[in-house]
Amino acid sequence: MMVPETNTLIPLKVHGVLVDPNTDTQIVVLRDEKNSEVLPIWVGTAEGTSIRLALENVIPPRPMSHDLICSFASHLGFTLNRVVITEVKNNTYFSSLILTKDSLEKTIDSRPSDAIALALRCQCPIYVTPEVLERRGGEHLDTWLAKLDQKFSEQPESE
Repeated sequence: MMVPETNTLIPLKVHGVLVDPNTDTQIVVLRDEKNSEVLPIWVGTAEGTSIRLALENVIPPRPMSHDLICSFASHLGFTLNRVVITEVKNNTYFSSLILTKDSLEKTIDSRPSDAIALALRCQCPIYVTPEVLERRGGEHLDTWLAKLDQKFSEQPESE
C-alpha cells in the first residue's frame, strides 16, 4: 500500500496498554493530541508486554526482538522516520514502517503491534490515516471507550 503524505495523517501517542479480561490479549490504546480520537488495537500478550516495557523505559538485561531490530537498523545507517497505521480490513489493522537512509526512503509492511513497539524504542512518531479512524471499532465502541476512560482513571499514575 502507498503510504499517504504526513500532512494528511493524524499523529497518535500510546496512552497505555490494558489486559483484555475476556480474551488472552492486550489492548494498546492510542490517542490523538487533543484526546478526542481513540484507537484501540488488540495485540498478543508478548507484543503488549513489549510495548508496556518501552512505555515504562524498562531496559531488559538482554535485547528483546524490537530492541534488536532498532539496533540493527541503526547499525546499517537507517532511521525509523515514522510508523503509519494504514488500513483496517476485516477488523485487522495494517501498518507500515518508513525508514530513511541518506535521501533514500523505504516502506516496510508491519503489524501495528510491532510498529508501535519499534516507534517507542526508536522514538519516532506514530500516525494513522483518517480512513482508519473512521472505520475503527464496531457497534459498541462508545460504550467500550467510556469503560476504558474509567479503567485508566482507576489506575495509579506511573512514576
